Amino acid sequence: FDRREKSLLAMLIFGIVIAFNLQSCKIYSFTGANLSPDVKSVTIDLLDNRAASAPASYAQIFTEKLKLKMVTEANLKQVNADGDLHFSGYVTAYNVSALAPTAQVQTGVNRLNITVHIEFVNATDEKDKWGQDFTRYAEFPATELLSNRESQLIEEINKQLVDDIINKALVKW
Repeated sequence: FDRREKSLLAMLIFGIVIAFNLQSCKIYSFTGANLSPDVKSVTIDLLDNRAASAPASYAQIFTEKLKLKMVTEANLKQVNADGDLHFSGYVTAYNVSALAPTAQVQTGVNRLNITVHIEFVNATDEKDKWGQDFTRYAEFPATELLSNRESQLIEEINKQLVDDIINKALVKW
């Protein structure tokens, strides 16, 4: 073997060793999730809407956002029942609060707060289950009506909530 062939052979062996070591433990993804190779599917139940002031479609919008993220970024197959991972829950709060009073004793900023309660079960690991509330918010000027910005604020909050849930369930942060 000449020097070049030895170098190529060494790189090939190194690559095989690395691939074998990664495959023998867990599956790692670019999202930071580490899943057991046994986890292939996810069931996400439609959240109940228990927040009186939430729009009627909010629970559906949130559930679809969570499903999309799990399927596209965690590479899991969405199934209607008996998934390896199971998410369920409900919307507990959806409200606007006033912040930052001005000199005229008016509110300068309003905050839309959303809280969801999520129950998680990993069917492949009986110890990996939990229930937790997740809360996020977005602020908007008090001079604007919530209805003018609501869909944008919901999108912003949902992204943060879904990231928090995935980090708790899959990344284990």
